[in-house]
Amino acid sequence: MRFKHVPRLTPRARELRKNMTPEERHLWYDFLRTYPVRFLRQKVVGGYILDFYCASVKLAVEVDGTQHYTPDQIQYDAERERYLNGWGITVVRVPNSDIRTTFSEVCTKIDQIVQTRMQSINRK
Repeated sequence: MRFKHVPRLTPRARELRKNMTPEERHLWYDFLRTYPVRFLRQKVVGGYILDFYCASVKLAVEVDGTQHYTPDQIQYDAERERYLNGWGITVVRVPNSDIRTTFSEVCTKIDQIVQTRMQSINRK
């Protein structure tokens, strides 16, 4: 089953790729871009744009700034995550502060999740 493509989001995704936050840029250029399992940035999935998405293991990595901690945004993110989980996509949320202060630990965590999900896929 494929995600429904939402063409109206494509220009916004393209804009977000060109204007990544410093933390997204750091994670992309210093880890995910050359990661052995392919990640895409600002990927449209359903009616949402994911910061980073690895289709082979159905993993979304979301880099969260302070705006994600308001009550409205917390509710929106929870609804978004439920939708993605319904498609079998696991969402990993990484605060900006973690990318700035514990970057290697963030990379290790993402790698561990990818490896675990790959092993589970290979067992099926």
